[in-house]
Amino acid sequence: MINRKLLASSAVATLLGYGIASPVAHSQPSTFVHLFEWDWQDVATECETYLSQNGFAAVQVSPPNEHINVPQWWARYQPVSYDLESRGGSRADFTNMVQRCNAVGVDIYVDAVINHMAAGSGTGTNGNTFGNKNYPMYSPQDFHDTCSVDDYGDRWQVQNCELVGLADLKTESSYVQSTLANYLNDLVNIGVEGFRLDASKHMPAADISSIINQVNGSPLVFQEVIDQGGEAISADEYFSNGLVTEFKYSVEIGNVFRNGSLAWLSNFGEAWGFMPSYKAVVFVDNHDNQRGHGGGGNVITFEDGRLYDLANIFMLAWPYGYPKVMSSYDFHGDTDAGAPSVPVHNNGTLECFADKWKCEHRWSYISGGVDFRDNTSDDFVVTDWWSNGGNQIAFGRADSGFVAINKESYTMDTTLTTSMAPGQYCNVLTGNINTAKTQCSGEVISVAPDGSVAVNIASWDAIAIHQGAMLTTDEPNADWQRTIIFVQATTESGQDMFIRGGIDHDYAASNLGLSCTTSNYACAIPIIHNNMRNTTTAPWKANDNYLDWYGVETSQSSEAEGSALDWTTNNWPSAWGSIKTVDNDGFGETPLNLWGDHYWMLDVQMDCSKTINGWFELKAYIKNGQGWESDVTQSGTPYTSSNHMAQCGKRNMFVFGQSSADITAF
Repeated sequence: MINRKLLASSAVATLLGYGIASPVAHSQPSTFVHLFEWDWQDVATECETYLSQNGFAAVQVSPPNEHINVPQWWARYQPVSYDLESRGGSRADFTNMVQRCNAVGVDIYVDAVINHMAAGSGTGTNGNTFGNKNYPMYSPQDFHDTCSVDDYGDRWQVQNCELVGLADLKTESSYVQSTLANYLNDLVNIGVEGFRLDASKHMPAADISSIINQVNGSPLVFQEVIDQGGEAISADEYFSNGLVTEFKYSVEIGNVFRNGSLAWLSNFGEAWGFMPSYKAVVFVDNHDNQRGHGGGGNVITFEDGRLYDLANIFMLAWPYGYPKVMSSYDFHGDTDAGAPSVPVHNNGTLECFADKWKCEHRWSYISGGVDFRDNTSDDFVVTDWWSNGGNQIAFGRADSGFVAINKESYTMDTTLTTSMAPGQYCNVLTGNINTAKTQCSGEVISVAPDGSVAVNIASWDAIAIHQGAMLTTDEPNADWQRTIIFVQATTESGQDMFIRGGIDHDYAASNLGLSCTTSNYACAIPIIHNNMRNTTTAPWKANDNYLDWYGVETSQSSEAEGSALDWTTNNWPSAWGSIKTVDNDGFGETPLNLWGDHYWMLDVQMDCSKTINGWFELKAYIKNGQGWESDVTQSGTPYTSSNHMAQCGKRNMFVFGQSSADITAF
């Protein structure tokens, strides 16, 4: 029964691979979010308007039961009764929220406080009074004797005394167990799909087992057990009950990203002394340790800005555990402060990102990381690991996805090996792909035919691509063919050649009825670079997705002047030293060059359907040299142009500034 409770939730199915590929479909929700201190109406609205559309499996909500009536956040963790009347809303509000979230495919996990009751005396949020270990459903005999937890090396004390003065329930009692099970069953009957069991370390694992064995259905169970080693109680004691929070993960990811080297992360997981992946709930931070509680350590939080982005990207991309994303509010240094006084969804205004609700789960790098994980869950492995030995890393998830992170103070310019299919991909950290998969609102990353990716990643930035974010064409006549352009020009060291091209704007307007602009790229021709092996030109080719007239494309290197070519020859003299070849080095000798030295080559896959019956125009530019070539008058072309005219799907040879052309089939 306990194992069934653990395994049944589809939301956690993706982590049950024991480090091997998991048998789940593409885009399987695989991450949950803690909407800390959100009220029930806000949670319901967020499920309907954001979470369901962005691949979140579930929401962890704050304890829904009656609690002490003070404004601090920790009031929610001091139960007065199990009436579903809290500052989150009424029972009707809670039920409505659960139903609305379930209706759009988002599960609700309740933070269940079952170890203790409120300290002291007073009146709760539903009007019930308490004091001297008397509560609406409990009397003094249902509690352990008063004593304090002072020594975490003493098992009996940890599990029988009072945590920070909170009345400690006698969880070994059959009456207490059945009362707690009734509370959980009430939530299950409403539609709750899972539970975080607060302060689980302070209850024997056998007591928790007895309670959850009385719970109906198969809710997901994950237990808060803070185990950083050296204490009497360890996390593995609780594995038979369900998942367990892996606090070591939060501490170590903080240590590495804040003070260490990302290169250390190549075996992050069990090899670092963590629990098995399929048992672990992981997080960069949670509501306790972001305030210095709950084990503390070098915790990274929303206050760390881009560092927080990068740590979360790694967590969401790395195949270990069931990840939880934190969604906080700004407590302005007051670690007791309650939530902001305004709702998140405030009469049509989203009160996120400023000095109230932080909404980290909506940050593009984090929501993009969730999208990445959802679309790579069928390959729960790490492939193609790379690092610079410091703070630049990259890795793949077989042919499902690839991510690269740069935490150095300088740009990450390199060519990386991937297992991804060739093509163009939306960087899901910076943009979204449309339903037709024809447009990306952010950076586009090109994977070459050999699977390589030339990256140009700014300091403290990252990219993530996956199988579900591969761009395609919405035109049935798309016609991709290998196309090669040679331009001969004698150049010197330090000079490089670029071309721009496509369809002439005036010709397109008068003959094709097209109004071409820099925004619609209607006169540009889609390309994918075949040669990403030249370490000089590869960074300029990264994110160069069109042969166009406009220069630097979005996210392309500012050093580029268009589409970069590579220097070639048909014979590499021995006097020049060890032979360099296009096949191995991206420049040098190539059998495609039939003519001699200084023939600069562009080798691409080109969509010939975007040309004029196979023809297109181009003009060359020598950087740090002659600049733009002069106008030419080429014969045998379909219309008059002052530019070179080439044919798609063929080998084209031109001379810089001259009108001659040699166009042949491969």
